Amino acid sequence: MPHPTDVPPGLLLPRLAQELESRKAVQPPDWAAFVRTGVHTENAPVQNGWWYLRSASVLRKLYVRGARGVERLASEYGGSRDKGSAPYHARSGSRSILREILQQLERAGLVRKQKNGGRVLTPDGQRLLDQLAKDLLKGLAAKDTQLAKYL
Repeated sequence: MPHPTDVPPGLLLPRLAQELESRKAVQPPDWAAFVRTGVHTENAPVQNGWWYLRSASVLRKLYVRGARGVERLASEYGGSRDKGSAPYHARSGSRSILREILQQLERAGLVRKQKNGGRVLTPDGQRLLDQLAKDLLKGLAAKDTQLAKYL
């Protein structure tokens, strides 16, 4: 069976974001239009549907890398802060955004808390990612015969 790592993230994440939006699994809060994604960014995201794309990215990270907590995810979504002539230093992403996304995914039944901390995908979440990866690879295999042998 195809694995979500077999599909390029650039193809998988927009499809997963559409699926999350159509299922109404996640909804951007009122403040999402104004918030920055971390102290390393200057402005709020201008891309439409960025909340759904970030939620899809969090789901994929939990699938690929296993259990993660808010703090670890925040460091993965961080970046370098520009301090003028001073050297760049790593900064974490917004923990509030990630906490809200994880809570919404938890209510949707795609993620659950672990006893020792962090969150992990549920079987429903794994099934969703596996099914999307399978569908995308079938579409790609129809165009490329070399991929057909992996299905």
